[in-house]
Amino acid sequence: MGRRATAYCLILPSFLLAAFIVLWPLKEIINLALHDVNRFGLLRAFSGLANFRTLFADPDFLAALWRTLVWTAGVVGGTLAVSVPVALMLNGDFYGRGAARVIVMLPWAVSLTMTAIVWRWALSGESGMLNSGLRGLGLIDGNIQWLAEASTAFPMQILIGIEASIPFTTTILLGGLSSVPDELYDAAAIEGAGAWDQFRFITLPLLRPFINIAVVLNTIYVFNSFPIIWATTQGGPANSTDILVTYLYKAGFRLGKLGEAAAVSLIMFGVLLVFTLIYVRLAMREEAA
Repeated sequence: MGRRATAYCLILPSFLLAAFIVLWPLKEIINLALHDVNRFGLLRAFSGLANFRTLFADPDFLAALWRTLVWTAGVVGGTLAVSVPVALMLNGDFYGRGAARVIVMLPWAVSLTMTAIVWRWALSGESGMLNSGLRGLGLIDGNIQWLAEASTAFPMQILIGIEASIPFTTTILLGGLSSVPDELYDAAAIEGAGAWDQFRFITLPLLRPFINIAVVLNTIYVFNSFPIIWATTQGGPANSTDILVTYLYKAGFRLGKLGEAAAVSLIMFGVLLVFTLIYVRLAMREEAA
């Protein structure tokens, strides 16, 4: 009992600090969301759920909520689909593997905002690199306004999000692949298992815990990601590429609707909390089975 009490006493200060950092802002946000707040952050009257009712009556908010789900699923799913084969290739033994790993990891060293700004230049409808390259290949005759229409802007933003998320996800998966014993592959090859069977019955099951980690962390990060959308279109044209975090920014800092902005942040927190609990529960059930 004494050793256990000592252990609890040692972790108690860090636990209290972490709880304060998380719970105090959450309490303040809840307070803002339940009150009428002026643009300077001063509380007026208690309004209950009025801010939430206002949000769900706003078609722009509902569109941003749906777009956020599409954005998160597209980026996380696309990142995983690309990162798994990239990690498998980088885990192999070939000449220049070290240089290849450095090249794949390089985007991780660049600020996400700077990455988005570079892509905004590349996607410029007048002098962008993408239009110039496509014209040079003879694939298009005239310039395409990539970021001026939602039909092209939002898919391009998802592709930028995938490109920016690959280094982190690949690193996690490489860590998982390095823990798989080579003896398993040797034994499977002796038994006549091909490359696909080895991936399906050895690599994928042993890699699943790392995939689960990548999915949860990427979902939390991408769901709250601000720089790509804001640096490329600022949610335009006509709010057609807004996601919840840019909608929140506009409501709070452009329109001064701090109560509604706080309500949006609580909704985002709730969505992520529910997703994380459900996904982790399902992942734990699969591992137990």
